[in-house]
Amino acid sequence: MRRSADQILVSHVGVLPRPPALDEAFAAEGPARAEFERALSGAVRQVVGHQRDLGIDVVNDGEFSKPEGFSRYVTERIGGIEPREPGPADARQHPDARDRLEFPGFYSRAPERAVGFKRPAGTNRSRSWTCTGPLSYVGHERVAADIDRLRAAAGKTGAEPFLTAVAPGTVEHWLRNEHYADDESFLMAIAETMRAEYKAITDAGIVLQIDDPDLPDGWQVHPEMDLTAYHSYAALRIDALNYALCGIPEDLVRLHVCWGSYHGPHKNDIPLAAITDLILSVPAACYSIEGANPVHEHEWQVWQDVALPDGKVLMPGMVSHCSDLVEHPDLVAQRIVRIAKVVGRENVIAGTDCGLGHRVGHPEICWAKLESLVEGAKRASAELWRR
Repeated sequence: MRRSADQILVSHVGVLPRPPALDEAFAAEGPARAEFERALSGAVRQVVGHQRDLGIDVVNDGEFSKPEGFSRYVTERIGGIEPREPGPADARQHPDARDRLEFPGFYSRAPERAVGFKRPAGTNRSRSWTCTGPLSYVGHERVAADIDRLRAAAGKTGAEPFLTAVAPGTVEHWLRNEHYADDESFLMAIAETMRAEYKAITDAGIVLQIDDPDLPDGWQVHPEMDLTAYHSYAALRIDALNYALCGIPEDLVRLHVCWGSYHGPHKNDIPLAAITDLILSVPAACYSIEGANPVHEHEWQVWQDVALPDGKVLMPGMVSHCSDLVEHPDLVAQRIVRIAKVVGRENVIAGTDCGLGHRVGHPEICWAKLESLVEGAKRASAELWRR
């Protein structure tokens, strides 16, 4: 994994705007769906090229092959599960459940909670998924195709490639268990299954980003828990992730955590300081953590009290998905310099709070935010290296 040796490197968390034609091809039925697969390679080449044209150093495929989203894409890659029409037993608490208790008026006007959130075409969240037998990984061809497309697109650009994969605890959040005896055995089965995807990505020499938003936002999901109980709950999910990462080269792993992408109050988010020990217990070289939205920007101060372990890198969010306002490059530079003076300039990569793709109002906003991120990193580098 590259480090900021002589300038602040720039990356992002994952989802980028998918071309409308690709969304339409995915949403098509029957033989027309094959057009989606045929169009992917060209779309990935274009999005990698766009990232490089902006000056982004660590690039991905925009998550174009995952129209069901950063988490539920694995419904096509895990055996032993089946879709069902949701019933009373499938009702789950929301990732903003604590906020819902405090702001009932807001949620009565925004019942889907994702104000400003646009789901990709063809996405079906009305189905419920249930584990009905032993879990197995059946996505070998799909992950191999992801790897081949990204390699071909990024190979001669000089960029470092990364691919995203979901954490076991985040899969568990939406996958109902009717097969395993208890939560622990279910989580470990998910971990064993996902290890195959993690290993395929890192065996290819590509940086693996583990997406685990449920580490922080599980706190909102379970308003009945206090901090002690929740820490124990989250620790079991981290144990499952660490099990899945056994034997995976740490230098090729970065962990992304965030407090959910919904546009809501976030007043009752768990503090970063309450879960920093869990984050740092994951064997990753880099930790990507929200840092640019109004609820969590102040938490850069956590790193004044918590020492970043030797050899580790922080990728704090410097631009956010929470607003369509495009952050000024000088603000981005200030944020970068502030954290670099705490943990060391070589230990910082400039990132985003979350995937920007369909979480801001328009693709133009997404690319403008990334352009500002790159320019802000240049200005911060000039200050930090006194050029």
